[in-house]
Amino acid sequence: MEYHVKDLSLAESGKLRIEWAERSMPVLRLIKERFQAEKPLSGVVLAACLHVTTETASLVHTLAAGGAEVYVCASNPLSTQDDVAAALVSDGFHVFAIKGEDTETYYKHINACLDVKPHITMDDGADLVGTIHSTRQDLVANIIGGTEETTTGVIRLKSMAAKGVLLFPVIAVNDSNTKHFFDNRYGTGQSTIDGVLRATNRLVAGSWFVVSGYGWCGRGVASRAAGMGARVIVTEVDPLRALEAAMDGYTVMPMGEAAPLGDFFCTVTGDTSVIRKEHFELMKDGAIVCNSGHFNVEIDIPALESMSVGRKIIRDFVEEFTVADGRRIILLGEGRLINLAAAEGHPSSVMDMSFANQALASEHLVKLGKGLSKQVHRLPEKLDNEIARLKLESMGIKIDTLTEEQAHYLASWEMGT
Repeated sequence: MEYHVKDLSLAESGKLRIEWAERSMPVLRLIKERFQAEKPLSGVVLAACLHVTTETASLVHTLAAGGAEVYVCASNPLSTQDDVAAALVSDGFHVFAIKGEDTETYYKHINACLDVKPHITMDDGADLVGTIHSTRQDLVANIIGGTEETTTGVIRLKSMAAKGVLLFPVIAVNDSNTKHFFDNRYGTGQSTIDGVLRATNRLVAGSWFVVSGYGWCGRGVASRAAGMGARVIVTEVDPLRALEAAMDGYTVMPMGEAAPLGDFFCTVTGDTSVIRKEHFELMKDGAIVCNSGHFNVEIDIPALESMSVGRKIIRDFVEEFTVADGRRIILLGEGRLINLAAAEGHPSSVMDMSFANQALASEHLVKLGKGLSKQVHRLPEKLDNEIARLKLESMGIKIDTLTEEQAHYLASWEMGT
């Protein structure tokens, strides 16, 4: 296949939306200009398994400006913006993504991107890397390395590295400060609430909003829910994060205690079965449950289905399950990423930094060739700081620099009081 998208006639709409996103992506624009002149990715075949959104389209154009031949598939069945996919095809890219695609089609699309024998993989959730290691190991000899966008994918990759089964180096873009401090916190925070509101049109103010997981994504969701007037409950398994949530002013308790209280529940843990049967049994009538972690395993949907005596679609991305005692539990977006299923994902101004990391990580892999060990690596701090500097510059913000005396003081041990 050259491409597989829903409808090419949507391309014009997609191009306008991509143009709108690019206006808030000045860092990526600067990288694109340099890539256009230097062609650091010349001759590189790159397979990207990402959420096919307007911001991703800007990244694809940047990689192509650097000389890469880019093939794109979706990293989540519900995250594709069909008009963006069509726009990319009309610009000559190979795109395999349709919103709502079933699991079989999803993996056909992944394999279509792998069939071109990429030199670099670019993942959001490690599905390209996982597929290569499980069924496509014949491709490994051709691969320089990969990049990974999200926490869930990094967890999977670090597990592979720890077990000695990772077959090529991967740069954990998610671990860059200019990614997780901003994308995970501000991007996930805003877009998750946006998805919940678009799907339900329910009032958040005055509600009990349960956030499961207080990593960077959980911090962002809790902050934005509180900002809209919700009473926020945080559930955690990590004592340090639970303590931080308490110090940040949130109520902290186990899920078993939060379940009867919550009006909204949002999982952002990267783990499985965070909300289970015993929790559904305690929830109030009309409780709304959603997920903003990468995979749809954080909510035990099979358990909810087994408890239910009826189910129906109320509105787009809103499914109501009725249990035996008559209570109704509302599941949003099939338990998939609610910020992309029901909304448009992160604002382009934060994806500007995330995708700047992706572009520079690809260049870094090409420069080092196969010199990196078969481990999960961070992008060098120098590049991370350069992205922050460019972002500040684009915002018209200036900061101080160290004087010679200050730099000497920080680098020495001899000077005391």
